[in-house]
Amino acid sequence: MAAVDYQFPWNHLITRFKDHDALDLAHPLVKLMVGAVPAGPKPWVVVPVPASPTRLQARGYNPAWELARRLAAQRGLRAQPHALKRLIDTPPQRGLDRAARALNVRGAFAVHPRHGAMLAGLHVALVDDVMTTGATLAEAAHTVRQAGASSVQAWVCARTPGDEALGDTRALPRPLHEPPDVSHRSC
Repeated sequence: MAAVDYQFPWNHLITRFKDHDALDLAHPLVKLMVGAVPAGPKPWVVVPVPASPTRLQARGYNPAWELARRLAAQRGLRAQPHALKRLIDTPPQRGLDRAARALNVRGAFAVHPRHGAMLAGLHVALVDDVMTTGATLAEAAHTVRQAGASSVQAWVCARTPGDEALGDTRALPRPLHEPPDVSHRSC
């Protein structure tokens, strides 16, 4: 599930939220996500994709957790911030093609030993801020399934529209919130 395409104006808002300490934007971004969560089996636990230690230290927070905890509260779900941990401080994915992204995150995650049994048989929703190729979410989902989760859904605030260099992501479900039409704006 992706609430919006990662394009104007959402890309600017998400970048401010992620990289400029604009935690006040978490609530409106979560409102977009709540409206986009699909009907169907409710996940039993919401798990954020863990940030790399370097990015966590630089930001002081994990954007995925800020979204996940608010989203879980809005939907009446349990959130587990430490169920998944990042084993490898991977370099940023920016600028990498699809294959390089997948390779970059291979083996990067593990289920925390204290939470492995907790995930067994559960429906899990993985939360992240932006999905480009899906490599990070695919690796995280693989890790959670290996721990015994019965199903895994990916919930993201935004997804990058199809891009030749990264592989075509147009087959993904369309976001529910399109950016406003600004083509007729006068400055």
